[in-house]
Amino acid sequence: MSNQSNELQMLKGALKPTIITGVLSTAVSSYVAGLPGFYGAMLAQFIVVIFFGVTLGVSKIAKNLDPMSTMGLAFFSYTTKLIFVWIFLWALSTFIDRETINRTSFGVATILLSLSWLGGEIASFMKLRIHLPLPPKADPEEK
Repeated sequence: MSNQSNELQMLKGALKPTIITGVLSTAVSSYVAGLPGFYGAMLAQFIVVIFFGVTLGVSKIAKNLDPMSTMGLAFFSYTTKLIFVWIFLWALSTFIDRETINRTSFGVATILLSLSWLGGEIASFMKLRIHLPLPPKADPEEK
């Protein structure tokens, strides 16, 4: 077994396919849409890695918390991330010209990168083989 934390192993497992997808989406976006496509795909990589990286960071922080605190922290972090993404998308559509960042490249790259991250994270989680404690078996004679 590795000395690395579960979160670090999941981060590495998620980053590998995300980096490959990022390079491919940046190359294709640059070819199809030029420099605005390149900027759109690069911005998508930044957003996806930050969004999902925060989730792994929160899970590392919440590792030793009780279940109620963990759930509260998860709800808070998810809501906060959604608000920041909404603010980012609003600012992008309000203050940045369409000729500067290609919206199609950004959107397609974001979807592909998100799927890659989640696939890699799920695959690396399945390799961890984390054993959860089972409740004790009830004695049949105690009825």
